[in-house]
Amino acid sequence: MSTSTPLMEQYWKIKNQHQDAILFFRMGDFFELFYDDAKIASKVLGITLTSRGHGTVGDVPLAGFPHHALDGYLAKMIKAGYKVAICEQVEDPKKAKKLVKREIVEVVTPGTVLTDDLLESKRNNYLVAIYLKAEICGFSRVDLSTGEFEATEFPKEDLQDQLLNSFPSEVLVSETQASFVQSHVRNLVNFTLTKRDDWLFSRDYAYELLTEHFKVVSLKGFGCEDLDAGLRAAGAILHYLKENKKSDLAHIRSLSRFYPNQFMVLDPATLRNLEIFSSLANGGKEGSLITIIDQTVTPIGGRLLRHWIQNPLRDVQKIKARLDAVEEFVADENLRQQIRTVLKKFGDLERLISRICTRRANARDLLTLGKSIAL
Repeated sequence: MSTSTPLMEQYWKIKNQHQDAILFFRMGDFFELFYDDAKIASKVLGITLTSRGHGTVGDVPLAGFPHHALDGYLAKMIKAGYKVAICEQVEDPKKAKKLVKREIVEVVTPGTVLTDDLLESKRNNYLVAIYLKAEICGFSRVDLSTGEFEATEFPKEDLQDQLLNSFPSEVLVSETQASFVQSHVRNLVNFTLTKRDDWLFSRDYAYELLTEHFKVVSLKGFGCEDLDAGLRAAGAILHYLKENKKSDLAHIRSLSRFYPNQFMVLDPATLRNLEIFSSLANGGKEGSLITIIDQTVTPIGGRLLRHWIQNPLRDVQKIKARLDAVEEFVADENLRQQIRTVLKKFGDLERLISRICTRRANARDLLTLGKSIAL
């Protein structure tokens, strides 16, 4: 295949805009990969590497897979540490006058995944952004799969604890501040570090982007108005999502402020020695505290329980209120069973709505949503 054909010219125009990503290029019923992307995909995905060009000097390395297998192959590529740009045909080939129009419809990274193959149903998948200002750390996190979006600030020396608490899949940081994150916390938490241009962390840009997204004139109603470094981090996250998801992110409806000092910090040694989320015997979940006490019947409940365990309350009144609620359900078995019976019929509404808003939903998702709403 010649590199100067209209198709390959279209390919290179799109690829040059996403040089740091593996490009899944839709051609009919298949996603094709070319050149180095094809060689990488062949090894990572276990698919056949071939070529186009009929043995000529200009042979083009090629690999591909059926379009309906996208989620599975996408999951493998992300787990291997790659960023993936998905290029779809955006017009009916039968109606195309010449070359079928193609566009990037989504860029997928570890912190922006929405496919079930890459998400644990009872665990959040956080994308975090960090902005350092003197001795203050601005910190924001979002779970794109649920719409949860938060921001805060704390002393810079607490960054390790907060990263370990969030257990992010991906962390955004400015080019000039990346070295601090790499040298201080990179070896303690397993995440993908993504460097972004410094201007994306400017206060004015962040404020404009956030107020425009939430359709408000100020952020006072969110309790975040006085944050500076925290809003810079939140703005960087929102820009990154809009850039990669090509959607209006309608399910992200608010920005909440969270206060780390309201919770106890459980460091890695504590989590490990108390076997909170993993067993000392084999490092797996089996035998851990979470597997023993997690009797939740919904993914949303499972995620909430994990959050409560990982973030023990310090406020006595809040602790008592939670225990009072537990006592009430323990005392009334009939009520407890009735509620559990109803909850078992609910789908994961948070993630269903997220997939719909980001145009990743399928017919099964819509059916599940309809049944859940009807309850």
